[in-house]
Amino acid sequence: MSQQSYEESYLGQLRKMVGQEKVIIIATRVVIFDDDGRLLLIQRNDNHRWAMVAGAMELDESIYDCLVREVQEESGLEVHRATLFAIWSDPAKTSIVTQWGDPYQLIVFIFRVDEWSGELVRETDETLDAGFFSLDRLPEIAPHYHETLADLEKFDGQLILK
Repeated sequence: MSQQSYEESYLGQLRKMVGQEKVIIIATRVVIFDDDGRLLLIQRNDNHRWAMVAGAMELDESIYDCLVREVQEESGLEVHRATLFAIWSDPAKTSIVTQWGDPYQLIVFIFRVDEWSGELVRETDETLDAGFFSLDRLPEIAPHYHETLADLEKFDGQLILK
């Protein structure tokens, strides 16, 4: 799977057309644990912050294909099975402005990866580092990642909508 540049991506092409207008983007966020119950986090290349694997859906791609692609691009791992447990679309939670001043409202499909394989790649084109962390020893992460973990903890098979 070849990785395209931001400029070649759907999001990059859309941003070129609309300039600084706010746009709605469909995205995925992925929660992955190892066999020891440690959480996968990646250190983003663009802002150096620790985060869960996430990314925007491309044209002609399903949301599941998006999560598989993002996990592969950001960690080198291969997803075999995942469960959708939450969808966030509340503008109060999902409206962002990037460090470049680009405003977005996200519709975020949040998955738990149930089965994966491969060796973790710590550095990729999109990441400076990656690793599995004990939940009681997480690096500093944004509050919405803690909320994501809380949603997963209360997930009982009923999709969580926010």
